[in-house]
Amino acid sequence: MMLDGSEAGGQFVRTACALSAVTGKPVTVKNIRGARPEPGLKIQHIEGIRALGELCSAEISGLEKGSRLLEFAPRKFSEKDLEIKVSTAGSIGLVLQALLIAAVKFEKEVKISFNGGGTWGKWAPPVLYLEKILFPLLGCENSIIIDYRKDGFYPVGGADIEVVVKPLKPKEINLLEKGKLLEIKIFSIASESLKKASVAERQAQAAEFFLAEKFSVPIAAEKKYVPSASAGSGVLVAGKYENSLLGGDAIGEMGKKAEEVGREAAKNFLSETGGAVDRHSADMLLPFMAFAGKGSFMTSKITHHIISNCQVIEKFLPVKFGIDSEKNIVNVKKV
Repeated sequence: MMLDGSEAGGQFVRTACALSAVTGKPVTVKNIRGARPEPGLKIQHIEGIRALGELCSAEISGLEKGSRLLEFAPRKFSEKDLEIKVSTAGSIGLVLQALLIAAVKFEKEVKISFNGGGTWGKWAPPVLYLEKILFPLLGCENSIIIDYRKDGFYPVGGADIEVVVKPLKPKEINLLEKGKLLEIKIFSIASESLKKASVAERQAQAAEFFLAEKFSVPIAAEKKYVPSASAGSGVLVAGKYENSLLGGDAIGEMGKKAEEVGREAAKNFLSETGGAVDRHSADMLLPFMAFAGKGSFMTSKITHHIISNCQVIEKFLPVKFGIDSEKNIVNVKKV
């Protein structure tokens, strides 16, 4: 089938290739990332697609930096351990997101080793966000184990992590009401080189101060210094509700004070509290809802990522999505 990515981002092509690998349906994507300032494939897209291709012995053409046309033709699916090299600070979280879709077809445990790339990147979910927010929402937090040997921070990358993924069994997801907020956890991470400047503590303190003014629930902060290839930091705020989890994150950058990073993560979390799932987990949940054949959620905002992901999934699976943009509700059913 032919898909047009002229109005979409990288997730469009990642989801397409992941579903192609799972269903065995070949796909051609043209005008890749046509809506972005720098169109075409980037390194993290290439490495994710290459890894998906290894899982299904795919014939691939157009897999090069800047390419705007990709042909992905899967053959026999066979799960295997993967070694993925990312030469930039490209997001490991985004690569892993695509591979998790393929994990619904796993029949045995798969080990994925990442050499290079970012665990904390710009315009992408930190790997910690997947671990603390997405995996529990999918009910697979006990099926995926992550060993952070070395974190990778924007803009250098250089991570070294190993992810062990057991076969994932999609379940029906119904998250229309998040329920009462029970607690908030702050994960403040910084490279070991920033310990002297107390960056992890300052980030956590700023986030906690901001959140304590808004919420009257227990707030706990985990401050951690980690091995890394370069100086860097990040904060994840995770809110645990009766029925759901919401997250907000921010990364450190040159010239950006630690306190600013902490407040930014807290503000990002606050902006998501209107939904039962945040806008970032929303688009990542969609393929798994489709595999289950039914489900619904209310998110904080209907994003273009959500809309384009629904469109791609409907091309591969016998489902139909319904989107209520006024109530920010997405549902899916079999057709």
